[in-house]
Amino acid sequence: MPRTPISLISTDAITRVGLLSQLRPRPEVLLLDDVEADQAEVTLVVCDSVNEPTLRTLRALRRRTAAPALVLVVTHVDDAGLVTAAEHGVAGIVRRCDADADRLVTVIRAAAAGEGSLPPDLLGRLLQHVGALHRDVLTPRGLTITALRDREIEVLRLLADGFDTADIAAKLSYSPRTIKTILHDITNRFHLRNRCHAVAYALRNGLI
Repeated sequence: MPRTPISLISTDAITRVGLLSQLRPRPEVLLLDDVEADQAEVTLVVCDSVNEPTLRTLRALRRRTAAPALVLVVTHVDDAGLVTAAEHGVAGIVRRCDADADRLVTVIRAAAAGEGSLPPDLLGRLLQHVGALHRDVLTPRGLTITALRDREIEVLRLLADGFDTADIAAKLSYSPRTIKTILHDITNRFHLRNRCHAVAYALRNGLI
């Protein structure tokens, strides 16, 4: 089994020593020193909460040329911190009280594989927040969680099915000019080259 290169960021020296002592003997991971940290596939960020210093650290890590997957080892996390962590690209969260070697290695390996890992109660809270966002904020504005409006999704689906502008306009009871405007807005918003690129982008990202 290949070892996952990891780095550790912690302002708490005692916690850092404790985590290093747990992870160093594990054959699944390879601990890098500070000089090699930019080669890490996964970086563990140890913090008390998702506060501004923590967010600065996360933003700096995401700006790296080869940005690592991010795992938080956190003492306390409220709903706002949970959502903010997700928005800053955090792939896994481990509470300090649960941060034994087995749990850490499981979350690290998941993050390296591009998978998310949250304690069940935090996952439930995150899903509740996403549901409330969709219900209370997006739906009343005709938006979806993908940042596409319902009619934009319908236009892209019909385009993917091979219909041209006139056909799509007839099916959705819009003018051809409106369909062209919708497609123009989509390509501009997502920096796409043309209609084919728009359909490919939507399919690749599960938007339609």
